Amino acid sequence: MDGIAARAGLTKRTVYSYFRSKDDLLAAVLVYYHGLATARLQRIDDRLPVDRDEMIASLFGQLASWASATPRWTGSGLTRLVVELADMPGHPARAIARKAKATVEIWLTERLGAARVALPAKRARELMLLVEGAMTLMLIHGDRSYADAAAEAARRLVRQRSS
Repeated sequence: MDGIAARAGLTKRTVYSYFRSKDDLLAAVLVYYHGLATARLQRIDDRLPVDRDEMIASLFGQLASWASATPRWTGSGLTRLVVELADMPGHPARAIARKAKATVEIWLTERLGAARVALPAKRARELMLLVEGAMTLMLIHGDRSYADAAAEAARRLVRQRSS
């Protein structure tokens, strides 16, 4: 909290007058980032074609572009944070991250349903795994081809009729 107060040009006492604890401050930051992620999701949605193959290409293409265009891109902050808090299942940040990821999964389910993909909720869950995996591996390797590989796997998934 000392470092946060110093960077904000405030006293630690002033910071504590707004936030009872570091956890409360972290929760407020995550709520703010959830808002940014929701706005980013809307921008993705605005550019997303209805055709299922084009939708997948656009989704993973936009993911790769975000990673490439963002200086010092660090993947999903919510995912990174929850990994850091793996031994704290009751931490409020985990609930905020769950809500944010669930929002994306619901959005994907709706888009896949509109594209007439069979079992859209199941396919959305599988796409979530591919998106998160692609982000993680792009971060680890610094190689956007992981988004291309995930897109190819996603195209195969959405072409399935059932199962």
